[in-house]
Amino acid sequence: TLRAVKDKMRVELEYGLKREMQGKATVKMLPTYVCGMPDGTEKGKFLALDLGGTNFRVLLVKIKSGRRRSVQMYNKIFAIPLEIMQGTGEELFDHIVQCIADFLEYMGIKGARLPLGFTFSFPCRQASIDKGTLVGWTKGFKATDCEGEDVVDMLREAIRRRNEFDLDIVAVVNDTVGTMMTCGYEDPNCEIGLIAGTGTNVCYMEDMKNIETVEGNEGKMCINTEWGAFGDNGCIDHIRTKYDREVDEGSLNPGKQRYEKMTSGMYLGEIVRQILIDLTKQGLLFRGHISESLRKRGIFETKFLSQIESDRLALLQVRRILQQLGLDSSCEDSIIVKEVCGAVSRRAARLCGAGLAAIVEKKRENRGVGRLQITVGVDGTLYKLHPHFSRILRETVKELAPQCDVTFMLSEDGSGKGAALITAVAKRLHNIDKYLYAMRLSDETLLDVMARFRREMKNGLSRDFNPTAAVKMLPTFVRSIPDGSEKGDFIALDLGGSYFRILRVKVSHEKKQTVQMESEIYNTPEDIMHGSGTRLFDHVAECLGDFMEKQQIKDKKLPVGFTFSFPCRQSKLDEGFLITWTKRFKASGVEGADVVRLLNKAIKKRGDYDADIMAVVNDTVGTMMTCGFDDQRCEVGLIIGTGTNACYMEEMRHIDLVEGDEGRMCINTEWGAFGDDGSLEDIRTEFDREIDRGSLNPGKQLFEKMVSGLYMGELVRLILVKMAKEGLLFEGRITPELLTKGKFETKHVSAIEKSKEGLNKAKEILTRLGVEPSHEDCIAVQHVCTIVSFRSANLVAATLGAILNQLRDNKGVGRLRTTVGVDGSLYKMHP
Repeated sequence: TLRAVKDKMRVELEYGLKREMQGKATVKMLPTYVCGMPDGTEKGKFLALDLGGTNFRVLLVKIKSGRRRSVQMYNKIFAIPLEIMQGTGEELFDHIVQCIADFLEYMGIKGARLPLGFTFSFPCRQASIDKGTLVGWTKGFKATDCEGEDVVDMLREAIRRRNEFDLDIVAVVNDTVGTMMTCGYEDPNCEIGLIAGTGTNVCYMEDMKNIETVEGNEGKMCINTEWGAFGDNGCIDHIRTKYDREVDEGSLNPGKQRYEKMTSGMYLGEIVRQILIDLTKQGLLFRGHISESLRKRGIFETKFLSQIESDRLALLQVRRILQQLGLDSSCEDSIIVKEVCGAVSRRAARLCGAGLAAIVEKKRENRGVGRLQITVGVDGTLYKLHPHFSRILRETVKELAPQCDVTFMLSEDGSGKGAALITAVAKRLHNIDKYLYAMRLSDETLLDVMARFRREMKNGLSRDFNPTAAVKMLPTFVRSIPDGSEKGDFIALDLGGSYFRILRVKVSHEKKQTVQMESEIYNTPEDIMHGSGTRLFDHVAECLGDFMEKQQIKDKKLPVGFTFSFPCRQSKLDEGFLITWTKRFKASGVEGADVVRLLNKAIKKRGDYDADIMAVVNDTVGTMMTCGFDDQRCEVGLIIGTGTNACYMEEMRHIDLVEGDEGRMCINTEWGAFGDDGSLEDIRTEFDREIDRGSLNPGKQLFEKMVSGLYMGELVRLILVKMAKEGLLFEGRITPELLTKGKFETKHVSAIEKSKEGLNKAKEILTRLGVEPSHEDCIAVQHVCTIVSFRSANLVAATLGAILNQLRDNKGVGRLRTTVGVDGSLYKMHP
């Protein structure tokens, strides 16, 4: 029977994690937004509240980190009268705030604005760590106007109403989560929290990839199962007795929390009372006489169960307890009552064990191990005070999950300490977010960036404003995209990074147009990139000679197209004057010169082959033409790789820089320089400025430095260094590798952001940098990478949006259908 209960619990756990099943699931599997365990770096003073029963606890928790880490706690317990538990929500939260005020007064800290963690031990649906909407009251609470409301907002409102102090409410957590965190602080292997007391519940760390109700696949998140509602759909009705049904019908919430009503301290005494009444009616107890006290609901408390079952208690003492309850018992009555109590609590412990076995088995499968070693943090009066409950629970788990070695760790400090630790972890993530706040761009900001870029485009196209415009909007003299009639044998050169590519392209027409390509890649050493222009073009000419030799075409004079991926001013298709180098190139004597003439001169100097350079084009233009060959609608080219740029087909009537109003011409925007005139200063961060200062071309290509692959890894590195210095990462350790410019590459950013393997990659990469990261460090680093690359993609989308709107307006259509041809490692490789 217990194995069947375990299997049914397992099915319900899976239902609760699935998006489409969650609405019908009884075990709600609520995400808590607690994504990491304490790692010992937590420190500071925190206030913790603990509400979950008739007593309400307020705590001041002081956490010290480092070698002599410690947790000091000061607390005060306040009663919550029944009329407040079952009154209005406003009365309940005003009472809570009154208790907080008393505690702050008592501790002499009324003026301090402390971070606060709120342990709220009722089912809440969370959208973030500091928001919790009450699903339904349990454990005797029935305050009106609370269900469906955010309890953090209700607490804030009550604090405002009192108007005496202010608190920074950072986290709302369930008591199971607080318990798991408390035990996890001592034992990193603790990934499950169990409460077995007035109520019962479990939480555990689940792999994000299994939680369909939350976005993201990386890492883990704590799930509050709310398993007390297991069986509300009738799946365990076959093991419910008539006594369970009577207890349920007489409760504040009939039909709900059925598993909790069979297993938790609030109901066990009442189950015993119902059995004793039934046995008395049958003449098997108390000489068949039902006393007035036995008729009273709640007279038989669970604490009496624990006392009666104690092995040290003689039957005489059992009889004395029964007499206190107004039950005149014989020695035989005492034996029977002891048997009844044992049966009820043994069943509770075994049912709890079956549920827990389902969770540890799930953890074992998640990890993909043959044998699991795991710790369960436990709290609750039933587990602590009942003489046999804990032993029977442990034995049941061992029996039902034989491949799991489960250690049970009692939470000595309760969930209040856990709430403070969660608050400390959340505060640290909040501080990390503070560093990244300037990197998060709102939709309004992005629309504004789009409007600014549109103005820059207009300035660049205008004869009057172009000389001072940051975005140069260079005419390319490419007047149309391919139409399918092209044919012939061509050579293409592609120079734009540390690798230089030469291609032979044969375009032929038989039944349909076909393109054959053969290519060779040549390295461009750094000393040539940074040497003289003469050396650079001699190198290009030498590579071209080698390629033609291999292709056996040195005797032919083939037309050559030269992709030169740097800003050039053109007055015709076969002429391009370099405006400025970008992307690590710094060869002298080239800026201001015609690159076609420099290449022709280098070829002539060799004298062993001839070439007819017909066109010099930017790589964006090459990309647009490549895609345009397959899709006639392609009229934009975008590069987002080592550098970034875009081109598009503009109406001749808008291009002041070129004679003629008819037709269209491709414009190379050179948008990498967007912001060089100060127009992006309000969104550039301290990290962008540091990148710029350390670059080969300070003050230039500012947009490119915010978005492209050459700089993204370095941006992340600078953020990580700053956060480590502030003690928010790596326990404040900074290694020489982490301080080395260029050590954190953009390919690392891409690897860390991959789903499934990203966190392992983060650990691997950070370990290579000499940092020994914790799991939480890896999550934080992944978070930094995501924010940096998200900003990059958003900024590119905003500028691209400006180009697309320009095309739409040019065509005078309500809706534009177009294709953007894209190339670049960032677009291709970043997940």
